[in-house]
Amino acid sequence: MAQGARKAGGGLARPVTPSADLAAITGSDPLPRSQVVSKIWDHIRKNNLQNPQNKREIVADDKLKKVFGGKDRVSMFEMNKHLSNHLK
Repeated sequence: MAQGARKAGGGLARPVTPSADLAAITGSDPLPRSQVVSKIWDHIRKNNLQNPQNKREIVADDKLKKVFGGKDRVSMFEMNKHLSNHLK
């Protein structure tokens, strides 16, 4: 295997189990991390939770606030850090 090449099933493709708070948005089935992020973005778009003045900022609703550690607003970069705390 070439240096830097990855084995299938690792990283973003490996299924992860969402916490109860995150499962309220994504469902409780194990999913690849990429699918978890995709479902979070579906929820953000469906509920119009992006700050119109700054699209990189997410305004948390009640479900997201539990995932974001009680914060009202997070940047899209901060969001991934918070998601990590809810994935096993």
